[in-house]
Amino acid sequence: MNEKHKKLLLSIFLDALGYVSFVIPVVGEFTDVVWAPFSGWLMMKLYKGKPGKIAGVVSVIEEALPGFDIIPTFTIMWFYTYVFNKK
Repeated sequence: MNEKHKKLLLSIFLDALGYVSFVIPVVGEFTDVVWAPFSGWLMMKLYKGKPGKIAGVVSVIEEALPGFDIIPTFTIMWFYTYVFNKK
């Protein structure tokens, strides 16, 4: 398995981790307080450069807002990086 596919699996896993707040009502929303900034940091580490920084900010906002956790931000960024923005 190459690096690109490992990053896809990790992105899917991190998106699934962000869904925890849906699994545990009330308590889950409090986990977003910790997860939101951590997910932004992970996004910037996983996807370098300006796109990674922008995605990191989007990830923090998406995780911090109630009800928006359903958006698979990490996976979308993977598709942007490896499918839509091929150089």
